[in-house]
Amino acid sequence: MQVHFEALARCPLFEGVPGEDVAEALARMGAKPARFGPGELIFLEGSPADRVGILLAGAARVQREDFLGNREILSALAPGDLFGEAFACAGVKRLPVSVEAVEPCRVLLIRLDGIIEGGGNDRVFLNLLRVLATKNLRLNEKLAITSRRTTRQKLMAYLYSQAKAAGSEAFTIPFDRQGLADYLGVDRSALSAEIGKLRREGVIESEKNRFRLLNVEGM
Repeated sequence: MQVHFEALARCPLFEGVPGEDVAEALARMGAKPARFGPGELIFLEGSPADRVGILLAGAARVQREDFLGNREILSALAPGDLFGEAFACAGVKRLPVSVEAVEPCRVLLIRLDGIIEGGGNDRVFLNLLRVLATKNLRLNEKLAITSRRTTRQKLMAYLYSQAKAAGSEAFTIPFDRQGLADYLGVDRSALSAEIGKLRREGVIESEKNRFRLLNVEGM
């Protein structure tokens, strides 16, 4: 099975697992490679929640829609990221979210019972628990951002978190304007207006999905 071992080396599921053991574990898990084009759904909301995915190449996002069709982006996925594991491990029968390819993607699809029954590596089980705990923390961080009262506060809280993660006042985010609006749960036009206002006030610089924090007193 041909896979992107560089991406797998970044996957937290295999952290600390020797490279020669990864291919063997994947074979026992029954991992299957798949390709998806931009806009295609890797996981579809309402489908059985019995698989785990590993993004090998490309970019994707986890999202859901409400009854009226309004989209909320829950997270952006990069090569090495694991997805679907929380719902599979929780015993959820049907997926409450979709995973959409943003650009051409290569993924590995693994049935949860393949990890439980065929992984044969205690380290993988420990890593899976760590992934679940880490994603719970990230969800709490997102809630802390989106619970802010105004578009400006939500945006600045998000930009601060991205600057901290990057370790720099200049950074790139994984969303375009519509994606960022969907992630923050705000109107796109209101978000664009706020970004323009922050630029004029000298608080930030921005070009497409690249930002630089200048004057944080503007918060």
